This record gives sequence, C-alpha cells and structure tokens, in this order.
Amino acid sequence: MDFSDERWGGLLGGYRLPCDPRKALRAIEDGQNVEAAWSELWEELHHQGDVDLASYAAVPHLARLAAAGKAGGRNAYALAATIEQSRGHDRNPPLSDWLASGYTQAWTTLFSSALDTLRTADDPDVVSSALAVVAIHRRMPVLGRMASDFSEAERLAILIDAGWEDPSG
Repeated sequence: MDFSDERWGGLLGGYRLPCDPRKALRAIEDGQNVEAAWSELWEELHHQGDVDLASYAAVPHLARLAAAGKAGGRNAYALAATIEQSRGHDRNPPLSDWLASGYTQAWTTLFSSALDTLRTADDPDVVSSALAVVAIHRRMPVLGRMASDFSEAERLAILIDAGWEDPSG
C-alpha cells in the first residue's frame, strides 16, 4: 500500500487503536532516529500476540527496508515474522483482499533478503530472525517459531530435555 493511500489513517495496530506507521517507516528509510522508529513499530504493530491491518500493511515496507539493507539488524525480519506468526491467531483479523497481493510479494522479498543476509551475518539475533523468515516462507512455522522465539541456549535445553546428547559435552 502506497504511503499516499488514505486508508492508512483508519488502520488499527496491535493495541486495536488507530496506528499509522508511515512516519516511523520513513524515518528508518531516511536514517533519522532509527532506533526510536524501530521501537515505535515494535510497540504499535504488535502487542502480546495481537496484530491488525496496520501490521499487515507495514510488512511490504519492512520487506522493502530489508531489501535496501536497512533491516535494522534483526528488526525487519523479526517483526515481519512476529506479524506473520500472529496473523494465524483467531483473535486477529484475516488479511484483507486489498492487502493480500502486496503482503504475499513482501514475503518473497523478505525470503530473498533473508537468504542474502544469512550469507554474511554473524550476529546470532540476525541469523535467528533471518532463519525464521526462511522457515515461515517455506511453510515451516514451528521451525520459524523456534528460530525467532528461543535463544541458542534455550534451543539446546529443549533438545537435551528431549534426550539429545550434546556433542560438545
């Protein structure tokens, strides 16, 4: 959805209140107050598993930022993954027809960007969030959840609890 679209003004975010993320998205694109803008997006687009149409409308812009090398470390991947994982909850609205095409294309872009990121990333949070995007795009939501919601130590503990022997001792 283009930034000039009037529907932005009537969209709801994770708190089920009006939410217009365009200012924060523009700030990230322009490199101004980037940390505050990412914080605003995380705060407004997702709340305890709740997302709404503003969240879905922001995903194509998160994908565009990621493709432009402005993913904010893990932010674009992790936020898009969180929105997509939350979208499936019954309490959240379905994806509107007028957002579906852009949203679907955004996931293709996110997937491609995440693969590019994985070639060089060494930050565990960036790797985990990019892996979450890849897994979600490949229709492996459980793997995506494991990548996005658990640290390496937590994943190891889960495997050990399941009877896996840690080869590192």
